[in-house]
Amino acid sequence: MKILRFADLIATGKVAGQRVFIRADLNVPQDDAGNITEDTRIRASVPCVKMALDAGAAVMVTSHLGRPTEGEFKPEDSLAPVAARLAELLGREVKLVSNWVDGVDVAPGQVVMLENCRLNKGEKKNKEDLAQKMAALCDVFVHDAFGTAHRAEASTYGIAQFAKVACAGPLLAAEIDAISKALANPKRPLVAIVAGSKVSTKLTILKALSANVDGLIVGGGIANTFMLAAGLKIGKSLAEADLVGEAKAVIEAMAARGAAVPIPVDVVCAKTFAADAPATVKAATDVADDDLILDIGPKTAAILAEQLKAAGTIVWNGPVGVFEFDAFAQGTETLARAIAESEAFSIAGGGDTLAAIAKYGIEKDVGYISTGGGAFLEVLEGKTLPAFEILSKRAEG
Repeated sequence: MKILRFADLIATGKVAGQRVFIRADLNVPQDDAGNITEDTRIRASVPCVKMALDAGAAVMVTSHLGRPTEGEFKPEDSLAPVAARLAELLGREVKLVSNWVDGVDVAPGQVVMLENCRLNKGEKKNKEDLAQKMAALCDVFVHDAFGTAHRAEASTYGIAQFAKVACAGPLLAAEIDAISKALANPKRPLVAIVAGSKVSTKLTILKALSANVDGLIVGGGIANTFMLAAGLKIGKSLAEADLVGEAKAVIEAMAARGAAVPIPVDVVCAKTFAADAPATVKAATDVADDDLILDIGPKTAAILAEQLKAAGTIVWNGPVGVFEFDAFAQGTETLARAIAESEAFSIAGGGDTLAAIAKYGIEKDVGYISTGGGAFLEVLEGKTLPAFEILSKRAEG
């Protein structure tokens, strides 16, 4: 995918003295008192801001925060705590600017935070007049918010249409590179792990991947539906019986290409869904009517781990069991460690997946950890994200 990268633009020396508008993803969790409880996204935005400042630009940064009502400011919607944290990380003042659409006063070498962009009327519907006003504020627009790349909004898409120059920041460029490496030009075999509670929420992903991957590992409630499709009993486990036909179609599509969806040979069951419920390992053929399947069994985990270790590329979305409960976490941990040990290029995304990576401390052993939940899933579905589309179009001139 051909896009203009901010780093390449800086290398030309054309950013000095220019007004640079950075759309970051600073949508961080806060407690009831407004204190930031986890600042990964703010820290991840620092390199782009520093690049712009070091190049001598006048820098504006904005983001959405929460789900404010357009045109109605409430104190809890303010980016003030974010501006304060960014100032600490940069070691310089970051002034917060409200009502900024009609003009911003910022000099080269300065950085300001533009108040929550979702407070602007017309933001979510990508209103052209708002997008043009935003574009008029800058000489260079930098999209560095992969988490919003699947949305065509005024601050993510419209501004990129009308700005003099539109490019990808380092975070977004890294996502594009990792996604291309994993899906567009993968080293084979390509193995995908798609897990979660429902087939219905990931059916389009399963279908899209079944046409491309060499192995499709399913987990969680999704695996239970596939077990039903394979003729196995699953007791009272979470599943979607009405989608058994869809699961069979995915299995058949893979088989027609000489690929496979491995069905568990053993599972970990309990009688109730609770952290302290006694866990029992059973053959997949021995699940009782009152059993709940809460994890894959050790034999299944070992088989899948070998497949992952032999892979060329791994795409991971979702834990394969209820890993939050230690008695039902072994399957996810075994696969996580296999991914960490594999020489394959791995890309992982999704909130639960990131929580599993953090729990087992394998952050440095995963090739690329995606920062966007919904955006990552849409890429797996084979969709072209609006942000990629408009930046690619602008790069063509």
